[in-house]
Amino acid sequence: MDPDALRRLLGSVADGSVSADEAEARLTDLPFADLGEAKVDHHRALRCGFAEVVFCQGKSPAQVRSIAREMLEHGDVFLGTRATAAHFQSVAQVAFDARYFEKPQLIVVDRRETRPAVGHIVIATGGTADHAVAEEAAISAEVMGNHVTRLYDVGVAGVHRLLAHADVLRDANVIVAIAGMEGALPSLVTGLVSCPVVAVPTSVGYGASLGGIAALLGMLNSCASGMGVVNIDNGFGAAALASRINQRAAGSCDEHADPGEADGT
Repeated sequence: MDPDALRRLLGSVADGSVSADEAEARLTDLPFADLGEAKVDHHRALRCGFAEVVFCQGKSPAQVRSIAREMLEHGDVFLGTRATAAHFQSVAQVAFDARYFEKPQLIVVDRRETRPAVGHIVIATGGTADHAVAEEAAISAEVMGNHVTRLYDVGVAGVHRLLAHADVLRDANVIVAIAGMEGALPSLVTGLVSCPVVAVPTSVGYGASLGGIAALLGMLNSCASGMGVVNIDNGFGAAALASRINQRAAGSCDEHADPGEADGT
């Protein structure tokens, strides 16, 4: 149940096309449904702006399928992260329109009406090796309804590649900067723009990178102000944070837009 669906239901009750008893029946499973091994949060979109997202790692294919079925019976979007091909094949048994993105390990089912993507999030990576984490962030942000621009392989080893896109960076409401090795990219980006930057350390690097800890510590100790840091390889977490920032910024722009602009006049 998302805000739009709730408004439609309440409107139907108000105009008499849906009875109060019918509406009550539809809301019976709010705020969550107990599946035994999992409790599916049908209230998440109303509270947080987007439906519950399922972390598939550690769950069996049957468990993920059960959760997906429950979510799609009561909603029209399912996003599964850290999903294997086995998870996808199981979900596809109950959702023939499911899509699997192999590198970022995402399952997406999206049955919502098409809407224009809002705002502007830029996803920038230090290197091509960061692609999987970047795509987890980019696809997740797109499913959440955001306009996303990808700037891949613009790391500090060739800073001119980043500076060539300075206009794109400055147009963003929020930037997700993703890097492994020494993790320098987010600090550089933050020093170029006035918008918030979400830094994502990746586990890419040689031995002393310690599986991303070196990049994480570099980002946490950055002298560039205006940057927040998420966990190692956490592209989804970065997308969720960036989406909230972007949606607020885009909403603020709409509220203060010239009335003539809003309707195209």
